[in-house]
Amino acid sequence: QVQLEESGGGLVQPGGSLRLSCAASGFIISNYAMSWHRQAPGKERELVAAIAPAGGSTGYADSVKGRFTIDRDNAKNTVYLQMNSLKPEDTAVYYCARGVRYWGKGTLVTVSS
Repeated sequence: QVQLEESGGGLVQPGGSLRLSCAASGFIISNYAMSWHRQAPGKERELVAAIAPAGGSTGYADSVKGRFTIDRDNAKNTVYLQMNSLKPEDTAVYYCARGVRYWGKGTLVTVSS
């Protein structure tokens, strides 16, 4: 059974950092492309970052490029999203996904002073 569980969200001041985790079970993450998405209040869900299987090439939305980093720990079967220089507009529920079929329940990130 495929499961994804996000953690690490919370309240952070502008300019701060957070590291989100996505613990996967029921499959091996290194065999699949994995991604992080977010949905802000009143807005559609958007792709934030993705990491390919095997070689692990990465891609980012223009809005987070240079500030966010996606990586994975194959030994822990966990995908991470390191978020630096956070802005109020980064406030959203962040979701981990495998393809378009499997999603976690999300973790809330609030950037506010």
